[in-house]
Amino acid sequence: MDALVTAFVAAFIAEWGDKTQLIVALLAARSGRPGLVLAGLLVAATVSAAVAAFAGALVGATITIRAMSLMVALALLFAGVAGLFRRGTPSIGSARTPVLLAALLLCLAAEMGDRTQFITFAVAGRFDSPALAACGATAAIFAAAVPAAFLGDKLRAAVPLRAIRIAGAILFLVAGFIVAVHALRLA
Repeated sequence: MDALVTAFVAAFIAEWGDKTQLIVALLAARSGRPGLVLAGLLVAATVSAAVAAFAGALVGATITIRAMSLMVALALLFAGVAGLFRRGTPSIGSARTPVLLAALLLCLAAEMGDRTQFITFAVAGRFDSPALAACGATAAIFAAAVPAAFLGDKLRAAVPLRAIRIAGAILFLVAGFIVAVHALRLA
């Protein structure tokens, strides 16, 4: 259960103001079909989280708990640093591409190598629970995107994305530092 909750909370914070959320907002606003956009996102988030969790479990089984804790710290620090940089507005491609396919491909591309994927990798390895880590991350990505899908272009005006992104980055940096200190103290 720790993997589920940890992955959900960390991924939910990481997704606010992230490219995936912006892609969902833009696609939903352009198409007027937030349900299809969310369906494409759900498939992309599931694939991304499953790949990260499976890889994290494989690596976690081969290294010590101390090394895995340091990897979690590194993932949190990476998420914090990445959150300090401003996100540009992503390109959403051609209007001729079906909405579901566009959402799937664009969200999958945005999630690959993203800080949420690193966090999912580390959590799955640390708690040796890839299924729960993947479910938590997928649910968080989806939960963070729902307001974007229904607000569309109004998301930036309705939600202080920059402030949320910076506050989340600071939380990740502090948490990463604390986890690293505790990992270095393990015997």
